[in-house]
Amino acid sequence: MDSALVGILIAVGIVVLLLIIIGIYLWATYNSFVKLKVRVDEAWSDITVQLKRRGDLIPNIISSVKGYASHESGVFESVTKARAETLSASTPAEASAAEGHLQTSLKSIFAVAEAYPQLQASQNFLQLQSELVDTEDKIQGARRFYNGGVREFNTKTTVFPNTLFARRLGFTGRDFFEVSEPSAIAEPPRVQF
Repeated sequence: MDSALVGILIAVGIVVLLLIIIGIYLWATYNSFVKLKVRVDEAWSDITVQLKRRGDLIPNIISSVKGYASHESGVFESVTKARAETLSASTPAEASAAEGHLQTSLKSIFAVAEAYPQLQASQNFLQLQSELVDTEDKIQGARRFYNGGVREFNTKTTVFPNTLFARRLGFTGRDFFEVSEPSAIAEPPRVQF
């Protein structure tokens, strides 16, 4: 064999080897993008389940308080509107805005409830409050899990060299689930037993 032919074969072999390595890297990276995307989608689904659960509790709380404070219709309307806004949110940004409104509304309904000792002693109301506290804890946990997945996904899509092809493969950064009004959740709804 001619030395020029051997040189060409070695060069072709190196190019083929590099293409195989790049192909394996792209395959592995694409699969990791897909896994992270699925994890973030699953975490968002967990949040929506908990928001729905809380949304289902709110009418029961309203009806319990309404029996004692029927003249507080403005508070009830505010909570009902905030509940509907939360349940109709389909993106983290919409849910974040709705979350602030709902937290503010819940604080006002519990402020009304504090004025009625008989209501505070009601077993049904106490159980609803307990379920609400449990649900709020689950929402907070789901939010942390979601935001952790989004952080990992966004980091993966923006680090070099992934940033060169992540968008082309259809992977763009996701929004964190942050409350647009941090003061609304700085203190959770006050629930007394």
